[in-house]
Amino acid sequence: MFERILVPLDGSVFSEEMLAHATGLAAVRGTPLTLMRVVDKGADEAEARAYVEALAARHGARGICVVAHGDVADTVLDEAAGVPHTLVAMSSRGRSGLMEAVLGSVAQRVVRGADAPVLVYRPTGRSAAGGGAVAVRRIVLPLDGSPLSEVMGLQAAEFARWAGAELEVVRVVDATGAAGLPAGGELAALESGYVRSKATELGRSHGVPVNWDVLHGDAVQAIASHVAVRSDTVLAMVTRRQGAVETALLGSVTAGCLRQAGVPVLMRAP
Repeated sequence: MFERILVPLDGSVFSEEMLAHATGLAAVRGTPLTLMRVVDKGADEAEARAYVEALAARHGARGICVVAHGDVADTVLDEAAGVPHTLVAMSSRGRSGLMEAVLGSVAQRVVRGADAPVLVYRPTGRSAAGGGAVAVRRIVLPLDGSPLSEVMGLQAAEFARWAGAELEVVRVVDATGAAGLPAGGELAALESGYVRSKATELGRSHGVPVNWDVLHGDAVQAIASHVAVRSDTVLAMVTRRQGAVETALLGSVTAGCLRQAGVPVLMRAP
């Protein structure tokens, strides 16, 4: 599925937290890993190059330094496009120390502009770049019954196969039910059939081990709680390419999970 993993860095410990996940994924199939230090025009390019090359050497990766003459997101996308089947794996928080997975951020612009899924992680500032690699064992795909959420099924299953991981399909049920729909156990039973059939279908068509579960409560809280117990998890979720308020990453379930789940999120803007 991917023939290179590209990790954009800005020199901060926040951006370096993605390295534990990227090195873990690279180790599964010996996928080449490239660390990319992006600097603004006029910055100390020599210092930035020395930094990224030293960091890359510690992780068995290649280090490159690129001067952004325009938008940083475009610079990242141009580098990714230079090698077909590149997975961009980046943090949503950088030098500013501010949460950047919001409208107008570099991470979101990369997700919206990419032709393939992008792996995004919200760092905590507590993990060291020199920490051990994180092995990914589970890909969790939340579905809400809409065609939009199911768009991510193909990418999630392919990613699970590439990573040598299990695919788990989940559906969150509001115990109160929705207008015109049954509530409580009857609704949960209906959703169990839906999520089980989707999991079975994806497992058979892509040759990956599958599991499924029905969660209860608020979507963000339920998904975050479900994945928080295992650090070997990646969430696979779809977002929207356009920036309208109702479809923006800001405030959406995807953004809420990125903020609260504590695991990387594989995102795709269809």
